Amino acid sequence: MWVRGRLAAKVRDGKEEAGAKFADYFDFAEPFTELPSHRILAMLRGEKEEILELVLEPEEPTDGPSSYEGIVANRFKIADRGRPADKWLTDTVRWAWRTRILVHLGIDLRLRLRTAAEDEAVRVFAANLRDLLLAAPAGTRATLGLDPGFRTGVKVAVVDATGKVVATDVIHPHVPANRWDEAIAKLARLAKEHAVELIAIGNGTASRETDKLAGELIAKHPELKLTKVMVSEAGASVYSASAFASQELPDMDVSLRGAVSIARRLQDPLAELVKIDPKSIGVGQYQHDLSEVKLSRSLDAVVEDCVNGVGVDVNTASAPLLARVSGITSGLAENIVAHRDANGPFTSRGDLKKVTRLGPKAYEQCAGFLRIRGGDDPLDASSVHPEAYPVVRRMVKTAGQEVAGLIGNTSVLRSLKPQEFVDETFGLPTVTDILKELEKPGRDPRPAFKTAAFKEGVEKISDLAAGMVLEGVVTNVAAFGAFVDVGVHQDGLVHVSAMSRTFVKDPRDVVKPGDIVKVKVLDVDIPRKRISLTLRLDDEAAAQGQGGGPGERRQRGGRPPQQRQGGGRGGQGGGSRQAAPPANSAMADALRRAGLVDPKGGKR
Repeated sequence: MWVRGRLAAKVRDGKEEAGAKFADYFDFAEPFTELPSHRILAMLRGEKEEILELVLEPEEPTDGPSSYEGIVANRFKIADRGRPADKWLTDTVRWAWRTRILVHLGIDLRLRLRTAAEDEAVRVFAANLRDLLLAAPAGTRATLGLDPGFRTGVKVAVVDATGKVVATDVIHPHVPANRWDEAIAKLARLAKEHAVELIAIGNGTASRETDKLAGELIAKHPELKLTKVMVSEAGASVYSASAFASQELPDMDVSLRGAVSIARRLQDPLAELVKIDPKSIGVGQYQHDLSEVKLSRSLDAVVEDCVNGVGVDVNTASAPLLARVSGITSGLAENIVAHRDANGPFTSRGDLKKVTRLGPKAYEQCAGFLRIRGGDDPLDASSVHPEAYPVVRRMVKTAGQEVAGLIGNTSVLRSLKPQEFVDETFGLPTVTDILKELEKPGRDPRPAFKTAAFKEGVEKISDLAAGMVLEGVVTNVAAFGAFVDVGVHQDGLVHVSAMSRTFVKDPRDVVKPGDIVKVKVLDVDIPRKRISLTLRLDDEAAAQGQGGGPGERRQRGGRPPQQRQGGGRGGQGGGSRQAAPPANSAMADALRRAGLVDPKGGKR
């Protein structure tokens, strides 16, 4: 049944309008073996919201008896041989199949579908979270954070190079107050007073209007040498109302904490995002339909891997960041911070042993991931574990140099033979890793910081037109494509089929969250808030008002549109498999040029 059956969906009577976001599944069927994760979860959600009726069809519907009934009849040697009870036995087989066997198989298949869909959705979420946490940090630069708003104003927070809040304010440049010039004057004064280099703008309501304000500030005050960057504010409100934010910023209004978070996440996304529940960051697909335990376990592991991979400065890290390091619990993280506050900065990794309840086992696990910059031992700023320091001392002796002179000295380090330093404790792979780390001590695996420039005059979805080429930021990657923020408060979708000239199995092979990309607008559906984009800039866009494109609805037996359902970030999605597109779509035109469909629109 798994191989031959399919999942069918149809809309419930009278639910067409209320369930418009599930319109692609109003009359739909697809084999179990071809259903991707996002479609399964979309249909299960539609059923849960009482919009769709789902039926597990064991085979293509036929007028005659099911082939499965024949399997059951043959097993018990039941056949119509003209005997008095043959018809009764045949009816019994039919009822046994329909009311017992099929029901039990259906339960098993539903569980199998949901489990497979959940596993894939968790994998996608975890991969996106990893990319977001390892996004390029702006570094230790004074930053002005703006949390946009209309009626309540734009919340302003200035943080210094270390992330400490040095000033806050609220400005009202937009409707209804319209105090534009006053807002620019305030921002210029704050930027000058605190030597601000970066302006971080939250990408929520009024973000483009606030981006325009920042642009005018930069134009009027070139001497300030400011750079503006649009920052995802997903989860900022969760942080603002959290217990940790109350502890960290006790005397600050909740609304202003969001601006602080936006500024800090530009400086160091990893250090700031670890303060937020990973599920609130919003880079998954159907995350609210997934197993809470399975999702939490996977995301927590990703966060810990990222933190350990980058390393943590023990003298500046917050308790939530320290708590993500291997071997350190939340209680132990608070003890480290308390010890630091009471006794001053740590000068060596050995000082960590003085922290209350930090025993030998915890020290063994965490020491290699904690960094101490400018301490007594230069090795404490690297990822070399203290247990391996004797190996480095032997290298220093062989090279005839001091530790500080050996670190970063590529020519000398490459002249050393790793085999000479292998012993009973440290094998060749470990010694090789130590040499690589000494070449680039404390290296950050994250990419260099870059910014995207949104097109002037394109601020809302109605400003978009088919054929426009825009620069944007990848906000989320799903199995069926990538969502790109082009600055109109509504992410557009680059379907997997519009990512490359070659077959793309996994969209993450092409782009990752945080990447800056150039895209072309293929189609805009304003009523449904759908924007179809392509990474192939020579693709032909749909004619204005023509519609079609990847978002066009497919009928029963076909595939749903390769588009996002219901608008908003992290919503439902279309499929990751390609089907024959509508004859009037931009995709069909591209396929015709490639010789993959005939002029009448059919597949070749």
